[in-house]
Amino acid sequence: MYVCNCNGIREREVRAAIEAGARRPAQIFKACGSAAQCARCVCDMRQMLDEKREALSYAAE
Repeated sequence: MYVCNCNGIREREVRAAIEAGARRPAQIFKACGSAAQCARCVCDMRQMLDEKREALSYAAE
């Protein structure tokens, strides 16, 4: 599934960037070799980042 239609960034690429250490949408774009254009995808990226943070916090308990 595409997360960012403007840049053709897929969900698996976003997740890979997050696993590699991206903590903000700007870092995800950088990891994918692109930049935000319309920014509609930023909310989805933030949600994916939040899901990862939650998973890590549960794992730490």
